[in-house]
Amino acid sequence: MKRFFSLILTVTLISSTVMLGSINSGASRIPTRAIGTIKFADPGWDSIRVHNEIARIIIETGYGYKTEVLPGSETASLFAISTGILDVYMEIWTRSYPKQYKSAIENGDIIEASVNLDDTRQGLFVPTYVIKGDPKRGIKPLAPNLKSIHDLPKYWNLFKDPDEPNRGRIYGAIPLWNADKVFQEKMKKYNLFETFNYFGPESQAVLNASFIRAYEDGKPWVGYQWKPSWIAGLYDITELKDEPYNEKDWLDGYRTEFPSQRLTIAVHNKLKEQVPEVFKFLSNYSTSSAITTDFLVYMKKHNATPRETAVWFLKNYEGVWNTWVPRDVSEKVKSNLNN
Repeated sequence: MKRFFSLILTVTLISSTVMLGSINSGASRIPTRAIGTIKFADPGWDSIRVHNEIARIIIETGYGYKTEVLPGSETASLFAISTGILDVYMEIWTRSYPKQYKSAIENGDIIEASVNLDDTRQGLFVPTYVIKGDPKRGIKPLAPNLKSIHDLPKYWNLFKDPDEPNRGRIYGAIPLWNADKVFQEKMKKYNLFETFNYFGPESQAVLNASFIRAYEDGKPWVGYQWKPSWIAGLYDITELKDEPYNEKDWLDGYRTEFPSQRLTIAVHNKLKEQVPEVFKFLSNYSTSSAITTDFLVYMKKHNATPRETAVWFLKNYEGVWNTWVPRDVSEKVKSNLNN
């Protein structure tokens, strides 16, 4: 069944490129299923997977409902929650699809339950030792004047593409992530394709592996990273400056830094009336970049699954999640954790 719905979300990606632009033209008219199993979106990155598991454990053990996670791209997941294929999206990067997100809310197709966190960063990063060196590791500054994305053409030879050594390599975002589209357009506008190749890793694991390999060897690396993340929590990295954000230039080829985003929790419109107690819980759910980084670092250091990381969070951040639920629900969750 999971494969079936995953296929739906993958196929939906093809149609949602068009349909997301016109959610208000009929997404809410698609017949919705009766609530049985509460279905969560998984667009493919670590933090949302852990937030999913935190919410699932609380819903399963505290409220007694079955849950399920269904993978799909950002675009497909937003469309699926708008049409009732999915119920809960725990971490929507709202500026990735601002018009479509706003339209879906204004139409009543989805309800914004809460803001999960709102102190994010994303962009092109380098290991800090590239700029400042690292005396403890015997690394001298390789590019002490590298401060901005606009400085990169002067340093292309530091970041040589192993497959084409006469050009540099920028490690971009994962294909189908909105940031991938942003970077490819940004590279055109900034003329970075004249000196760099853009490498789109097939997964977050591949992207992070390339970074870790370079970092452990003390080698130069430039590519996409974001905060919160376990990379940002475990390694000393520096974001390359870009033009200050303004909406006009952002909409004209993304010629500014990424705007900080509100990462929201949204639900399909039927969930509030079908399971109001679950909606109330989700409306109270709120974390921060620091909390999310903390559990992602735990996840990496202990090679933990998202589920295991969620259990760790529930045991170590009881003072946070206790405020999301009534006392009787809290006691049920804690009893389950202790067993």
